[in-house]
Amino acid sequence: MSNDNTSASPAPAPAPGPGPEPTVPVPASRPAPADSPFENGRTNRDEAPQYVLPLVVRIEKAAPPARADALRTAARAVLTMLSDERSTGEGEWARAVRDWQDARIRKVVRRARGAEWRRAAELPGVTVTGESAEVRVFPPLPLDGWPKELAKLQVSGTDLDDPGPPAAPDLAGPVLWLNPELDMSAGKAMAQAGHGAQLAWWELPEAERQAWREAGFPLSVATAGAERWRELVASGLPVVRDAGFTEIAPGSCTVVADHPALRRRAEPMRR
Repeated sequence: MSNDNTSASPAPAPAPGPGPEPTVPVPASRPAPADSPFENGRTNRDEAPQYVLPLVVRIEKAAPPARADALRTAARAVLTMLSDERSTGEGEWARAVRDWQDARIRKVVRRARGAEWRRAAELPGVTVTGESAEVRVFPPLPLDGWPKELAKLQVSGTDLDDPGPPAAPDLAGPVLWLNPELDMSAGKAMAQAGHGAQLAWWELPEAERQAWREAGFPLSVATAGAERWRELVASGLPVVRDAGFTEIAPGSCTVVADHPALRRRAEPMRR
């Protein structure tokens, strides 16, 4: 899996960038602020205490999840955490979420099985279940403040496969498109899908967020074709850029967040 210290970045610059609060959508025409958590260069956010959003995927030896479903489930887990009432307003996780978003947006994916999974599941968090995958997401933690139940979990050594060709994405709904030129581990790709889902969440109007949440955050994750990828990156949709701490080169575009509401908003930009 991946210890992912990735930054996500709308591209090309200048480009839309979310403010620090997840409840405030940013107009597509607004350039990223100088202290955006999604700038690749050093910003004021690097001086703030750094937090990370932990995700743990359950991987039992006898029944590992399918890779595509693990990516979808990780993205849905991030959305579930962002929208949970405990993460907003005066909720018990709200301060941690605000502190996390005031610094760099980091996600770490670890794996667990058996007793490890059961111990992790006893900690405060939310478990999201897919077709074959289970992912538990926890409130953001300081980089050096991991509880022992999570700190001992491995971040590498296991990858995931799909039993057959992944199903075609539902183009009528949200799609997180992966860069076809990048070879990412399952953990890295799960973190990147989470980044893409988070960018989409930030950019959506409140009514669209509510509708997505009530539907259970349906979404697809798919690898784009080369020509389609070039079109997506230039489309005005939110794009994740990697900070280059693990696996891939700094500044690499990894995911484009394609939601019907964002698609409609980006359409005039292409004219």
